[in-house]
Amino acid sequence: MTKRILKGGEFLVAETPCTDVFTPEDFSDEQRAIAETTEQFVENEILPNVEEIDQQNFDLVVKGLQQCGELGLLMIDAPEEYGGLELDKATSMLVAEKIAPAGSFSVAYAAHSGLGTLPIVYYGTEAQKEKYLERIITGEWIAAYSLTEPGAGSDALSGQTSAVLSEDGKHYILNGTKQYTTNGGFADLFIVFAKVDKEHFSAFLVESTFPGLSIGKEEKKMGIKGSSTTPVILDNCKVPVDNLLGEIGKGHKIAFNVLNVGRFKLGACVTGAAKYALKEGLKYGNERKQFGKTIASFGAIQEKIANMTGDIFAAESLIYRLAGLIDDKLATIDKGIDNYYFEYQKGIEDYSTECAISKVFCSDVLARTVDEVVQIHGGAGFCSEYAAERFYRDERINRIFEGTNEINRLLIPGTVLKKSMKGELPLQAKAMEAFEALMTPSFEELDEEIPFVAEKALLENLKTLFLILSGNAVQKFMLKLQDEQEILIAASDLAIQIFAIESSVLRAEKILAGLSETKQEQLKAVVKVFTFNATEEAASAAKKCAYYIEDGDNLLMLLSGVRRFTKYDASGLLAAKRVLAMAGIENEKYIF
Repeated sequence: MTKRILKGGEFLVAETPCTDVFTPEDFSDEQRAIAETTEQFVENEILPNVEEIDQQNFDLVVKGLQQCGELGLLMIDAPEEYGGLELDKATSMLVAEKIAPAGSFSVAYAAHSGLGTLPIVYYGTEAQKEKYLERIITGEWIAAYSLTEPGAGSDALSGQTSAVLSEDGKHYILNGTKQYTTNGGFADLFIVFAKVDKEHFSAFLVESTFPGLSIGKEEKKMGIKGSSTTPVILDNCKVPVDNLLGEIGKGHKIAFNVLNVGRFKLGACVTGAAKYALKEGLKYGNERKQFGKTIASFGAIQEKIANMTGDIFAAESLIYRLAGLIDDKLATIDKGIDNYYFEYQKGIEDYSTECAISKVFCSDVLARTVDEVVQIHGGAGFCSEYAAERFYRDERINRIFEGTNEINRLLIPGTVLKKSMKGELPLQAKAMEAFEALMTPSFEELDEEIPFVAEKALLENLKTLFLILSGNAVQKFMLKLQDEQEILIAASDLAIQIFAIESSVLRAEKILAGLSETKQEQLKAVVKVFTFNATEEAASAAKKCAYYIEDGDNLLMLLSGVRRFTKYDASGLLAAKRVLAMAGIENEKYIF
């Protein structure tokens, strides 16, 4: 049977066979070997120096990036003809996940290997790739990405940095200040965005030695202190015309398409960080005694462990499902065509909804995880002697950069609705079917012998609910819906939980039969625990959405739909949580 590749956003209106999803259990021997290499590098080279790195010893950061180059960890996404490995997105995400315990260093790594490298891979000329790519992917040069300005954050296209062609036509003269540039203090090459003639948003490759470029003072940050974050000051900076990246006026394509990958990769990175934080929490819980017992033996702590395990399982399932979707899509593109990277970017852009979901969901998972790990540590979690304190500070930025979670939440329903209006998704027809379902009572009994049958029924209902609410919102507000941010964010939160639950269930369904009896019990437990928690989140979001959209009888009808379509029988929930907690406590790590 041929695998059908779902379009971006189509998960909301279509079913996916579990055999079609990529899961962590599908990693090849080569992928596992690369993951092990990355883990050993972090454990041997970075973690022993993590405190010194946080004291801003950037020589160690640069040395670490050079070592990554030697190990091939910077060349995963680069083309083979320029010395790269050109591996799939699943491998790229796996390395991002495994580099995450490196703390601040992982931020430098991500900025270099992602935002600092991919614009050249996707949009660079042959000459630009020949000149810069090998230096970057070997770690000889460090790359950075300068988009944000003091007056242009989420609204990046409003930036005021200008680029004017010199009288002799040989250089662009750049003027302006970029803010919050990661790796700014030691980068050799910057991807800088500026407006040609103060109008056409464009990108440039700017070397640190170009006349007129200077670096401002390091920002005094709350967390990720070991990453360099500086302003980049452009004062009549002379950039050769050959260093224009892409086309004049098309800088927004570079900025946003590369950010899709950045959001996706951040989802993988924060998932790895959550696993590492949970491990530290379990270790402390097994060591710390109160009232004559280890604190891990108390139900209050065990519930935290179970909830964190469920969250991380969902995040991991979601990330690698998306990696599989994108890899399947990219595999359909003929590498021999002249516009390969144009089609490649379109392939990734199609999943911008899912990329935004991965960024929001996984960063929220890390936030909850580190908060609970600090709580498990008690007073010790508030002291820098323990890693939990650093986890807590470092986590906070993940909900801000790569586009704030609010911006990403707005993107999710906005992109889906645009696709519907273009006829790319059958949202209108499905919404009409959903309204009919709302008006039709259902008394279908579930066959409890079928694994995850309750979760699958729930997913069908949650998708119906999303269609009812979004259809109602479109009908009432029409084009003005884009200004109703509260409604869009509530709808987004419902869509996020749908994708997370479905990713977890599909993974579990796919791998269940091949597991031991003990692992099967743990797998069923993790699905139940996460699905219960996610359904509570979904129900809250749906209820808000209903209240925001309607009043009177129409509101009562929507609220009845919310109650009906968010029902989930989580019988045995406490036992499931105890199964997960005991397995985590015994293994002192994330168990899947």
